[in-house]
Amino acid sequence: MKSKKRSAKSMKAENDAASIRASISFPPEIYRTLEEIAHQKKVSLAWVVREASERYIAGERTPARRTGKKADRA
Repeated sequence: MKSKKRSAKSMKAENDAASIRASISFPPEIYRTLEEIAHQKKVSLAWVVREASERYIAGERTPARRTGKKADRA
């Protein structure tokens, strides 16, 4: 049996179908910083924003954040 190879275009279409496109405005300095990070890491600006968003959400879901207490308080 032959295995079907999916083209990069069809794989991108599948990934896009699972994603939601958003338009976001940034202050100029933040945008420039995000562009610099993307350039240094050799990734897209979108990747940097997604990565930052994922890290922010993960930080917000820590137990100390959920209860509104600081992590260093006993």
